[in-house]
Amino acid sequence: MNTEIVDNIKMIAETAKEFAEKNIRPHIMEWDESQTFPKDLFHQLGEMGFMGIVVPEQYGGSGLDYHEYVTILDEISQVDPSIGLSLAAHNSLCTNHIYEFGNEEQRHRWLPQLATGKVLGAWGLTEHNTGSDSGGMSTTAVKDGDEWVINGAKNFITHAISGDIAVVMTRTGEKGAKNNSTAFVLEKGMPGFTSGKKENKLGMRASETAELIFDNVRVPDSNRLGEVGEGFKQAMKILDGGRISIAALSLGTARGAYKAALKYAKERHQFGKSIASFQAINFMLADMATEIDAAELLIHRACTLKNAKQKMTKEGAMAKLFASEACVRIANNAVQIFGGYGYTKDFPAEKYYRDSKLCTIGEGTSEIQRLVIGRDITQ
Repeated sequence: MNTEIVDNIKMIAETAKEFAEKNIRPHIMEWDESQTFPKDLFHQLGEMGFMGIVVPEQYGGSGLDYHEYVTILDEISQVDPSIGLSLAAHNSLCTNHIYEFGNEEQRHRWLPQLATGKVLGAWGLTEHNTGSDSGGMSTTAVKDGDEWVINGAKNFITHAISGDIAVVMTRTGEKGAKNNSTAFVLEKGMPGFTSGKKENKLGMRASETAELIFDNVRVPDSNRLGEVGEGFKQAMKILDGGRISIAALSLGTARGAYKAALKYAKERHQFGKSIASFQAINFMLADMATEIDAAELLIHRACTLKNAKQKMTKEGAMAKLFASEACVRIANNAVQIFGGYGYTKDFPAEKYYRDSKLCTIGEGTSEIQRLVIGRDITQ
């Protein structure tokens, strides 16, 4: 990267850090314990330009690139991964799907509100019986004149209750058939479009996760994104970028855990010296720092390809796989370094540990990432 880009990234990082320290850090455990989703915070994030980071300015976005996007997610997630997760879902899934596959009328209709944080976005692909096997979804859309009638449900959906707009993948063909999926934009308030059970989660508890339910929801054909049958292909392309998002979330979570552990190891004294000086702890910190740097390099390689609009399926999967699994290892080691205090809620390590595991599951499990990488390298 040239000096100008690096300086811009540093400035963006400082801006995101200052926002997180002021507006997020004081509420971390309050939101976590009560599972409160702070929707008003996302209106503030919109005012900062963080709700439409890669959306061009003509649609109300910030017009930044993926290196800058990762930087913002990293800084926010260092403070509270839950907020980083919601920010990633809004930006890379719902908002980006409309930008990538919407026509000009649709872009101008929805993106300015999403990109400025006036409305919150959700994205529905996963169902109760179709996790990684999303091609076998049960949610259907049937054409009726100039409208489509949608029935079914989605689960594990970020912002299912608080979201104002949702991009939803439906089945418009036979199960198992090719090109059997179509994407639609649904707006809260449409008759029959409701939310269901909110999940009681291990971690990421300030990020809302719940069901989307569709009971004879009538959606105008003008809300269809792209051609009939293209929904699954669209979703796979969106998940390419989504892997960068979760990799960045993993990076921030890991960095937050590492910084907390490093600070504690320097301050905690045993046998007359800091525990950071003991080889067992020192080597643990060295491995954590190395894995963070390696993850960051993999992520920015994927970002470079994404910015250049080049194929990056393998590189995105590698970044997501490595960063997420490194995140779990680093969070685990952070608890170990804190010792007994790491197992209490008075110190930050336990929350990073709980939050970290989602990174190896969300937007494609580690097993799916290995499948994607394996297919690519053996073609």
